Amino acid sequence: MFPTVREILALDPIRHGAPRLVAGEAGLDRPVRWVHVAEVPDIASLLRGGELVLTTGIGLPGEDAGLRAFIGELADVGVSGLVVELGRRYVSGVPRVMAAAAARRGLPLVELRRATPFVRVTEAVHALIVDAQLTELRATEEIHQRFTELSVEGAGPAEVVRQAAELSGCPVVLENLSRQVLAYDPAGQSAELLLDGWEQHSRRISPPGRTAYDVDRGWLVTTVGARGQDWGRLLLRWPGGGELTTGAPVPDGAPEPGPADVAPPPQAPPTRLTILVERAASALALGRLIRRDAEGLERQIHRTLLTALLDHSRPVDEVALRARALGVVLERRHLVGVVVRYRGDEPAADGTPPEGPAPVDPEAGPARLRDLSEAVGQALREAKLTGLSSAVDDQSVGVLLALPDPAAEERALAGFAAALRRNRADAAGPRAAEPAPARTPEPARGSGAGAVIVAAGSGVGSLREARRSLVEARQVADAARRDRRDLPIFRLPHVGLAGLLHLLRDEPRLQTFVERELGALLAYDARHPREQLLGTLRAYLEQGRNKSAAAAAAHLSRPAFYERLARIARILDADLDSVEVCLSLHVALLALDAVRAP
Repeated sequence: MFPTVREILALDPIRHGAPRLVAGEAGLDRPVRWVHVAEVPDIASLLRGGELVLTTGIGLPGEDAGLRAFIGELADVGVSGLVVELGRRYVSGVPRVMAAAAARRGLPLVELRRATPFVRVTEAVHALIVDAQLTELRATEEIHQRFTELSVEGAGPAEVVRQAAELSGCPVVLENLSRQVLAYDPAGQSAELLLDGWEQHSRRISPPGRTAYDVDRGWLVTTVGARGQDWGRLLLRWPGGGELTTGAPVPDGAPEPGPADVAPPPQAPPTRLTILVERAASALALGRLIRRDAEGLERQIHRTLLTALLDHSRPVDEVALRARALGVVLERRHLVGVVVRYRGDEPAADGTPPEGPAPVDPEAGPARLRDLSEAVGQALREAKLTGLSSAVDDQSVGVLLALPDPAAEERALAGFAAALRRNRADAAGPRAAEPAPARTPEPARGSGAGAVIVAAGSGVGSLREARRSLVEARQVADAARRDRRDLPIFRLPHVGLAGLLHLLRDEPRLQTFVERELGALLAYDARHPREQLLGTLRAYLEQGRNKSAAAAAAHLSRPAFYERLARIARILDADLDSVEVCLSLHVALLALDAVRAP
């Protein structure tokens, strides 16, 4: 970053001139891009902004109007400050009218009360500027190196965001297209203040362009995506943003500044921060494309084979051959994909469910997953079933059952689910040396953080189709988290439209559909939090477009409800009497609920 006027006033060549600030104290932190010596009144046309102008005043106008115009032109072009050496034109001090004009425009005006060689000032300042540019280049190089390393190492979103916050010293947030926070780092600030009401706050941050700075909100924003598929935004809070502040006090006897006399607008973030967020966004996009499950590096045979089926990373014949060597015959078998996952999220270090953005014990998740994997393997042995079994993500274990014929499918699944439930109940029960509590809930049932879901895909007749069954089972298990029923086995028919949308909630095209259908209304509600027209629309659609029933459900009078509907129609530019339009909006509402759900 360039040196500021305040820093330049502390340099030895300037201090030798006995500087005194006459006006514009609020502008002392303006950056100085260059130093220019001028002795003519029409110098403003030769400047580009950011210069510190040095003058003895010998060529300045003698009349008050000319001095006001001179100061006004410098302020209009955006100079950082004006330094006047006394002795040649002005002996005891700069004219009052000049000081008043500078104070009115918030322009730093400095007197040098001793003769000062301007060449020494320019040399010292330009040396600072060159050093600042070199520092900027070094910082940019470090940014490129850091994010190149993260990309090569396959770092996850949390690590990329953490590094961005560390390099910038500013809070950083990664969100998806539905304005949900995927990762964040408050950079030492309050996480609660950063994330409180995030969705509504984020919808107000909408600078134009793919990478841009929202001056009003103080956020530097860039879009995250690759191959034409955008899936999120990366936001960096730059403290240079905010409201304008009034200028410095006017000297005694000078005219009072008017209501439009304010300090310069907030500083835009430096170029290196723009480079930083764009490189971080590139690392996030690349990581999403090439990320693979870290557990695959452990080279566990079952894990390798299941991953190969899901990712098409090995020929099916090779998978069958290696599975047969393990004693699992997959050829000429009826294959069923099964996924067992936790219904709740990881517990905190003390065993309680997480609340808000509090961090969890990094060892808790892998330990739970190991326990679940062991329980699944034990259930397969007890039910006398063969198949591949391994963890497929951080919360679930996948199984590919190999059955002799389709008729054995239901019986095998029921036996596996019953054995799994028994094993988990036994593992969670009291130890033999400890007295049993009065009432011990069954951990495999209910909706607590320790409960599990068993989901099965459709059975297939060949190994080439096994991937479809495994993927279906994983999607059904994910969607079943929203289902409060306690079914032994969840299958595809149990997943309705809401469940379907839930399992598609991370799909950028679904999030884009929600934004296209409801974005304008969500943005309106963010600006008018007391109205919340989304709830009015929900009541209208859930009551089958029956306006009277919807008004009663919304606890509004019919005229008030009708007026709200008319406003919604104008905001969305939609015909709310159209069945097709309302169907689309209702699906978008269900999808919004899905993407907002944990």
